[in-house]
Amino acid sequence: MHAPYDWIALSDPDITGQELEAVVMALRSGQLSAGPAVSEFENAFAQWVGRSHGAAVGSGTLGVCLALKVMGIGPGDEVITAAYAWHQVAHAISLVGATPVLADIDYWSGCIDPAKAADKVGPRTRAILATNVNGHPADWQALRELATRHQLKLIEDSTEAVGSRYQGRLVGGFGDVSIFDFSQPSALCCGQGGMVLTDDPALASELGYLRERRLSDRNSVSVGSRVPWQASMSDLDAALGLAQLQRIDEILLKRKQVEGWYHTQMQSFEGIKPPYLAEHIDEVHWMLYKIHLGKRFTGSARNQIIEDMDSNSVQSAIYCVPLHQQFHYQQLGWHRGLLPNTERIGDRSLTLPFHTHLDEDEVSYIVKTLKDASVNVGAGAAIY
Repeated sequence: MHAPYDWIALSDPDITGQELEAVVMALRSGQLSAGPAVSEFENAFAQWVGRSHGAAVGSGTLGVCLALKVMGIGPGDEVITAAYAWHQVAHAISLVGATPVLADIDYWSGCIDPAKAADKVGPRTRAILATNVNGHPADWQALRELATRHQLKLIEDSTEAVGSRYQGRLVGGFGDVSIFDFSQPSALCCGQGGMVLTDDPALASELGYLRERRLSDRNSVSVGSRVPWQASMSDLDAALGLAQLQRIDEILLKRKQVEGWYHTQMQSFEGIKPPYLAEHIDEVHWMLYKIHLGKRFTGSARNQIIEDMDSNSVQSAIYCVPLHQQFHYQQLGWHRGLLPNTERIGDRSLTLPFHTHLDEDEVSYIVKTLKDASVNVGAGAAIY
């Protein structure tokens, strides 16, 4: 049967005339790099999240690299993180020469399990990098207690979680530094770019120094004491980000409507565990609509479902390939069998289209297509 839609994309940024006008003004400004839009975006986004300082960067991965460098973390140091995330910003640990130590995740939330992280603390541990996975906040109270007990830095990866709330506060407010990424499919999308937030003025100053060498520093004798990165955001990206931030409440509300349609359609779908919301979480804004197939489904069956959906004009995707199953980390000694919850979820999670341009009929078609594809590979699986 011919699909009723040409193609339903996994993500589609919410761009209006307001964003187009902002970009055109930036293009006409005569300053596409190191201009006023970057600092304006930094200040506005930090204020929105509730942090004192922001440093706009080229990506979330670069943001973590800079944060680790500012904290003095590098070769010989260990950073505890999880293997399960969408934007694999944990690569930054290896990029700065430190050693990633992978802890298992909570089965329900998909976020790093504080108890499992505690088991990984050793004499070389310097920090914990924890992700608000697909928008669901990690257990920041327990993670903060763990970091304080062992005098560790706590890095909050919010690259997937714009707008989510934990204990009455927006995510991004719980780590010593927090990292955001604004590439697609983020709800706040400006093509490429990220942000590092902190309340520590010394950290903020050093982040600005390491991010790039400013024109005003060209004749400084001391500027070469530490080699900076070319890691800033452009004024074009910042102008787009500012326009998106001004509309963020509207964008998030529209995404909530799409989420509601999904939840309604999923109610009759046995064998699927829809997105989970822990009791202590105030609000989750999903990056993508992620589901977990029942435990009788295999990784290969999940991949077949994705292929079937693709052939019916619906884009879907594996949520992630866990780090310990990737070649670089296997060279460090990691392998399947070490992180059971990560593998159990990683083999069976997939993401469905999720953006503001979807309508109710399209969501209905997506879920029906998913049901049909799951039947093709073997339905009736136990949910948990």
